[in-house]
Amino acid sequence: MANANITIYGAYWCPDCRRSKQFLGEHQIPYNWVDIEQEPVAEQFVIEKNHGKRIIPTIVFADGSFLVEPSNADLAAKIGLKTSVERSHFDVIVIGGGPAGLTAALYMAREGIDTLVIERAAFGGQAAVTEKLDNFPGFPEGVTGLEFATRLRQQAQRFGVELLQAQDIISLHSHDNYHCVVTNSGSEYSAGALLIATGSRYKRLNVPGESDYIGAGVHFCATCDGPFYKGKQVAVVGGGNSAVEESLHLTKFADKVTILARGDHFTASKIIQESVMGDPKIEVRFNTQVQEFVGAHAKLNTIKLTDSQSGASSELAVDGAFIFIGLDPTTAFLHDTGIRLNQYGFIITGHDLVHDGNRPVGFEQRDPDLLETSVPGIFAAGDARAGSTKQVASAAGEGATAALLIREYLKTI
Repeated sequence: MANANITIYGAYWCPDCRRSKQFLGEHQIPYNWVDIEQEPVAEQFVIEKNHGKRIIPTIVFADGSFLVEPSNADLAAKIGLKTSVERSHFDVIVIGGGPAGLTAALYMAREGIDTLVIERAAFGGQAAVTEKLDNFPGFPEGVTGLEFATRLRQQAQRFGVELLQAQDIISLHSHDNYHCVVTNSGSEYSAGALLIATGSRYKRLNVPGESDYIGAGVHFCATCDGPFYKGKQVAVVGGGNSAVEESLHLTKFADKVTILARGDHFTASKIIQESVMGDPKIEVRFNTQVQEFVGAHAKLNTIKLTDSQSGASSELAVDGAFIFIGLDPTTAFLHDTGIRLNQYGFIITGHDLVHDGNRPVGFEQRDPDLLETSVPGIFAAGDARAGSTKQVASAAGEGATAALLIREYLKTI
């Protein structure tokens, strides 16, 4: 990443360094990483910048300015992320700036509906960190996830969508015809309707050492962190489309990629499987379960494994590990809001809310719309919704459908 305009000086054992790297990664902002414990000149540079003190992370920007141990809010302000808006009320608030949320927003704004999108990380969601979208209609040669996300954001802005970034929703409540959200900065915004399009996050293995080495060898985004493993050896955990696709992407950087799949076969599409099995840089180990991540000097260097058929234990020496074992919905903030979730945390919508005869409050006289939640006027679309297909094209389609449903709902209040 020699072309990056931001350089982080830190060390692998430093939790604030990992937090800063995670923040920049989530917002798709390139940076250079310099480990001061490996480079004495860099350590001396940090000491000089901090008047004789060895304080990390020290983050230096293209104009020569720098921040020391910055909070996420400090970083957001420095790199120009828009974290506040002047007004507090909108026709519609969209929570989540992925394909579903941004598509819905541009549809509504194009019809003159005053729309605010609140996004905690980078616009584009999971799609933005996908190496290549090869099955999205209209792109015969495919399109990189980052380019797709950039185009979608620009299109929303062209229609006048208000975009708010680097903000988590910490609470949500409704009264009368108003739905209100509160962000982690303490700001409160209200609207006549809400669309929840918060998507999903990568699942974790929940084995010893995983949390200890996140950002220090354990990763969930090959696009974000793959470039740091040039000439090294990495492992990919998982056997589905994401794991296989990201393994191919990692071969651009790593000398060797070892796929660790717990089953006896891939669940990925056949054409991607063929690409992986024919790649000389990739080794596949089926029937393999991760037991523990182990490291030294706060950096991952070994994965302890078990063969699920024989029970035999083994160790794999690696420089990094990328985990792709599925997704969890980003819906924790919806607990105690009256919005019904299924047993896996996905948002229940439409007919599924009433088919058992247990009608939610507010739906005594009508059925919920197709993408409407158990709270009238609050809708859901994309990966966070129960029954969604977890595909970019269908997420965009659900966003468009939600926009049209919300347009009709607003006519009733």
